[in-house]
Amino acid sequence: MEPESIQQLYQVILIQVNSPTAWEIVWGFAGIFLLLFGSALVSGAEIAFFSLGGSEQELLEDSEEVRDQRILYLISHPRYLLATILVSNNFINVAIIVLSNFVLTPLLPDSQFEVWGQRLLSMIPALGEITTASNLATVLNILILTVGVTFLLVLFGEVTPKVYAKMNNLQLARFMSLPLILLMRILQPANYFLVGMTSVVERRLASSGGNNNQPSREEIDEAIELTVSKEKESEQEVDILKSIVKFGEVSVKQIMRSRVDVVAVDFRIDYHRLLKTVQDSGYSRIPVYDEAFDNVTGILYAKDLLGHLQESRDFEWQELIRTNILYVPEAKKIDDLLKEFQRKRLHMAIVVDEYGGSSGIVTLEDIMEEIIGDIQDEFDSEVEVEYQQIDEHHFIFEGKTLLNDVCRVIGVDTSTFDEIKGESDSLAGLILELYGGFPPKDTEIAYLDFSFKTVSVNKRRIEKVLISINQESKYNPLA
Repeated sequence: MEPESIQQLYQVILIQVNSPTAWEIVWGFAGIFLLLFGSALVSGAEIAFFSLGGSEQELLEDSEEVRDQRILYLISHPRYLLATILVSNNFINVAIIVLSNFVLTPLLPDSQFEVWGQRLLSMIPALGEITTASNLATVLNILILTVGVTFLLVLFGEVTPKVYAKMNNLQLARFMSLPLILLMRILQPANYFLVGMTSVVERRLASSGGNNNQPSREEIDEAIELTVSKEKESEQEVDILKSIVKFGEVSVKQIMRSRVDVVAVDFRIDYHRLLKTVQDSGYSRIPVYDEAFDNVTGILYAKDLLGHLQESRDFEWQELIRTNILYVPEAKKIDDLLKEFQRKRLHMAIVVDEYGGSSGIVTLEDIMEEIIGDIQDEFDSEVEVEYQQIDEHHFIFEGKTLLNDVCRVIGVDTSTFDEIKGESDSLAGLILELYGGFPPKDTEIAYLDFSFKTVSVNKRRIEKVLISINQESKYNPLA
């Protein structure tokens, strides 16, 4: 066969391929619609599966339906699930573009775009100075065929289904659980490749970046102050956010109630003395010890006494003691303690020192107050932190007051004295660290822009301390 004949045959075949019949065009549009529907389902499934919350997952775990178990399997392999969704969606989108080009090209041939380009030039003669009809035809082709198809994909294949999936995540997840299981198995080789490459990239980034990009506490605090409004109503919000940031850095020793301030009872006292102690203290839980507080044997709940208020003095109240005691070390972080409280459903723990002695107690309320500040309920008859404010720059505190509470009252960051406080957590301990020994009465000690004066001391401890803040200090809230 002559080369000219081969060329003519090739052109005939090309024309036949590029010129679909009317039925082929109809089937092409039907295919585009089905593919758009498939793209919508797959895109919506991404939001549906990854937006399932704790309550929905608990519901699925309690269910015995096969489709719910399929959902649990899929969300337990999040990387492979995401890879399956992305690969499937890309294949569908490519198929939509190819099929759209196959259907729209014969309906909108190049000659039609040339006609439209000529009309634009005739309507806007100024365009003829910067471009030609052929260039305008190319631009129109791109706008109609490429941008138009992309718009349909984004609107009906991405945005709309994801909005629907956000509102009906569990229903859509159940509907798509079986198709995604099948797709995950079909696309298993591609999924393994993608997940493997992602892991390699993550390890490279982790090894090269290290922790150099981790923001410091000071940078986070500055970001909080810049982000949150400077209005007065936002001051509490700023304090709460800062407290959440440093929540995991606070130890039990910093928030506990020391043993000298703990209301506890010996398990040998009679019932009437016990009732008097419970009534005077106003606490709902009271530790019970044997001879000394170092030997706490249980916790007495005040509510357990309600049915026995009329009992005689020799009533054996010891049978009401609960022995499920939680002991925690002083160095334990309060975020871990909070999880332990939640897991064991307890509200109080006995704090022990390195020698096994009881240092004090810590409660769930103490942890919550570290974030949101002092909690006063209807049974609190006095302020938790005892202090006297003379004016905006002078405060008198009990020596036993925790440094965290002192900082909150005078309005400075709780990390202000971290560099000098050593192992101390109270104001008296800070004075001992600064002075290097036990200071006599009326001793004045300066640190940064603060002045500490021992107002009252005895042979055993520092009772009261006067704190003065320099009026020009950056720590002065009015400066």
